Amino acid sequence: MTVPDRYSYGPYHDGPDPLAPPLDLRVALDQIGRDVMEGSAPRTALEELLRRGMRDTRGLDELTRQVRQRRSEIAARHRLDGTLHQVRELLEAALDAERGALFPDPSDDARFAEAQLDALPTSTAAAVNELADYHWRSETGGQNYQEIRDLLGRELLDSRVQGMKQALQNATPEDVERVGQMMSDLNDLLAAQARGENTEQQFADFMAEHGEFFPENPSNTDELIDALAGRAAAAQRMINSMSAEQRAELADLIGQAFGDPRIAQQIAALDATLRALRPGEDWTSGQRFRGQDPLGLGDGAQAMQDLAELDALAEQLGQSYPGARLEDIDLEALTRHLGDSAAVDATRLAELERELRRQGVFERTPDGSLRLTPKALRRLGETALRAVLGQLRSRRGERDTVLAGAAGEPTGATRPWQFGDTEPWDVSRTVRNAVLRSASTGSRRVQLEVSDVEIMETEQRSRAAVALCVDTSWSMVQEGRWVPMKRTALALHQLIGTRFRSDALSVIAFGRHAETVDIGDLTALEGVWEQGTNLHHALLLAARHLRRHPDAVPVVLVVTDGEPTAHLEPDGAAYFSWPPEPRTLAVTMAQVDALTTLGATVTVFMLGNDPELREFVDLVARRSGGRVVAPDLDGLGAAVVSDYLHGRRG
Repeated sequence: MTVPDRYSYGPYHDGPDPLAPPLDLRVALDQIGRDVMEGSAPRTALEELLRRGMRDTRGLDELTRQVRQRRSEIAARHRLDGTLHQVRELLEAALDAERGALFPDPSDDARFAEAQLDALPTSTAAAVNELADYHWRSETGGQNYQEIRDLLGRELLDSRVQGMKQALQNATPEDVERVGQMMSDLNDLLAAQARGENTEQQFADFMAEHGEFFPENPSNTDELIDALAGRAAAAQRMINSMSAEQRAELADLIGQAFGDPRIAQQIAALDATLRALRPGEDWTSGQRFRGQDPLGLGDGAQAMQDLAELDALAEQLGQSYPGARLEDIDLEALTRHLGDSAAVDATRLAELERELRRQGVFERTPDGSLRLTPKALRRLGETALRAVLGQLRSRRGERDTVLAGAAGEPTGATRPWQFGDTEPWDVSRTVRNAVLRSASTGSRRVQLEVSDVEIMETEQRSRAAVALCVDTSWSMVQEGRWVPMKRTALALHQLIGTRFRSDALSVIAFGRHAETVDIGDLTALEGVWEQGTNLHHALLLAARHLRRHPDAVPVVLVVTDGEPTAHLEPDGAAYFSWPPEPRTLAVTMAQVDALTTLGATVTVFMLGNDPELREFVDLVARRSGGRVVAPDLDGLGAAVVSDYLHGRRG
């Protein structure tokens, strides 16, 4: 009889969750693109993304906050007099037991012993030292006093070598002797290293003899020194954090460690050598602890190490030092303090940064800075265009057919038929769909169904020359119109670049002056405090673009939030005046008339409700046969794309 296989299921602990969703680079790029369009440098935008994180991934700022919260919790929960407190309790219990044993004894020796106990100093440390040669009559008292010595020894060693407190629990005199020998050999090894001697063989012999005390399993003397120096510096910082009275009391007590003053001497020699070998460790600072949970010397040293580790993690997560990389983050330390999920988030952020660079989202400019690549700009354009088309469909009930054209040359692309489509069928693909569908159901008869039909997309034969003039004056930034303007330009650029490739688009930015810009420069353009709205110069450049394409339908689109306050003088200088002078308005209208002679109509997308602006744009519309559109910011892209599609039909 065979026993069926049994399976057990549990949490996955070997790295990131293999079933976790892949990184969404498109969402990441959208966030970066928004920051870039708002004026951030691409590098700054990437850093900001990593600080904020994404929907399912905590960012560096949140991880840093949790690290600092964890640090604060340690300081708020604990105090550092745990060993002193334990010694005091053991001593009081020992003295009570001893007095109880002496009271029934009528002898002079008992009275003399009571007098000795009554004359003990009030200081716990001084009392422990005076009782070093006392002959205990109470078994409990003697055991408690020996426990004080063992406790001091375990705590003192544990504060320098992690894990010694557990290793020396219920230690025998032989165990104490072995520890003393280990400390002596350790000091000899470190002294030889400090003298510059080759300690390779000495280290190997030391680990063969005493390796059980070092679970870190260092591979050479330097690694051993690093581990010991970090622990010793933490112990010193813990002592620095105590009050002066506590430090003095502890200094008086440590000579009683295991009842052997040589242990304290070996510790002092170890500390001195480590300070000389690792002066860069923090030996001088302290930390204010304000909690109620007492910590012994070993646990206190561990708490100080934890605080130092948390400080290092906060610095690594902050990424504010020169040459910072996400690979610098200590994932093991992050896991210890915040759990596995924090390490997974940090890993995903590092992977996100690598993927963005690997996918060609950024490229380096000649001056060494980063900028978005054409590939990244296309992705941003796709996102912007998708949003615009969604608004058009929801507003007018249209589908993407307007983009392919109702008639004209086939583009080579096809799509499933939808109700109302009039484009020709792609017969071969339609029949193939029917055959595949019938075969999948096991039917030998092939019958066409509506779901099988695919139609051929076509491209309009008309060609347009499009001048998109966008206002880049400071008011666009100030009133929150900067990013919607850039998204509108991205959407139009993407539409023309993918669906109407024969059209010629010129993007013209105008503030005090106007200039023709490519879409990458416009996307990264920063808002600059500069007075002037030079629509006159922008229309001059638009006319130049239209003249280069005399066979195309002329389309001029203007996005602005202010009436013209500047114009171009014959010598090329920009003249500014507020309020606008009649001369500025006159030369601007003259340029509108010049565009009209080229067959162009000017559509103005008016942002804002300024009465003077409304009066001016109405005049432009009447003179050019164009129109005025006053969209809200969310509808700006849809309004511009819709007007372009309408205007390119002539």
